[in-house]
Amino acid sequence: MIGPIVRELLLQNQETFLVPAENVANVMYQHPLSHGLLVLSKVGYTKIPVLGKDDRFVGLVSLSNVVNKMMDLQTISMEPLEGLTVADVMETDVPTIDEHWDLEEVLHLLVDASFLPVVTEDKVFKGIITRKELLKAVNYMVHELERQNIVSPKIDELRERIDIVS
Repeated sequence: MIGPIVRELLLQNQETFLVPAENVANVMYQHPLSHGLLVLSKVGYTKIPVLGKDDRFVGLVSLSNVVNKMMDLQTISMEPLEGLTVADVMETDVPTIDEHWDLEEVLHLLVDASFLPVVTEDKVFKGIITRKELLKAVNYMVHELERQNIVSPKIDELRERIDIVS
């Protein structure tokens, strides 16, 4: 459980957590895989959302997903990408969060992901929450916690400290 003071400090700038869908690079699932490689290369991200009809989130595609299709033990070639679509290599079993996300869940999920897709109940893609934005909030919180609040050890910890000193 996150304490109320810590929660308040972490969420103080929560409106900056969401990068809106219109500002997030993405590809459509039916796009040629070579197009996915082009987008990934141009935007400089290693992983981006994949959307379907009506801006519905369907998965993620990563640079490594694409490059793995291009390589064998001896060579790397664009030829294996011919005829493949983004859907052929995208990851579909990825965590998403809804628009009314829970801070604890987001913190747990961002341990293993650099961003989390935010979707509606109908899977319409609304944007992403990035680990970077949450870390900015954590940074703010660790600098402001004791500046804005009186923080003292719990009684048991205080007793232990006294016993150690005596």
